[in-house]
Amino acid sequence: MPEKTKAIFLDRDGVLNKEMGDYVCSIDDFHILDNFKALKTLQDKGYLLIVATNQGGLAKGWYTKAEMGKMHTQLKAAYKEHGVEFTDIYYCPHHPDYTGPCDCRKPKPGLLLQGIEKYNIDPAQSYFIGDRDRDVIAGTAAGVKGILIKSDQPISTILDLIA
Repeated sequence: MPEKTKAIFLDRDGVLNKEMGDYVCSIDDFHILDNFKALKTLQDKGYLLIVATNQGGLAKGWYTKAEMGKMHTQLKAAYKEHGVEFTDIYYCPHHPDYTGPCDCRKPKPGLLLQGIEKYNIDPAQSYFIGDRDRDVIAGTAAGVKGILIKSDQPISTILDLIA
């Protein structure tokens, strides 16, 4: 059996891009935060970088998968310029008021469990960095260590919490 790997799961809004109220609905409102050096440091330590984000605005019809795709393309390109590669981006397109319950919307751990299974990740060596309690709850439910930061707080300020 191949050796398990370790990962840093990252919430998107408020962690990788500027929080803009409840939802970032267009590429014009998508402002990437400068966490390039911190994520490069973590990547160089052998962590996979995986995004796990709730995108309930899709269920509400506030933006399309195509518009979200543009945001994710821009996110990947900006970080790649700094030598940082996201292994994957998982998103929950549901909202309980519009689509009913699901297993992927944080605080449920579904998005993280998908990544853990697909990439043979050892949860005990992994972390989830998020700016809301639901991120930490999802991380804990998936067996990874949750780290709560303030919205738009630089990831560099919490690097000492990661082995």
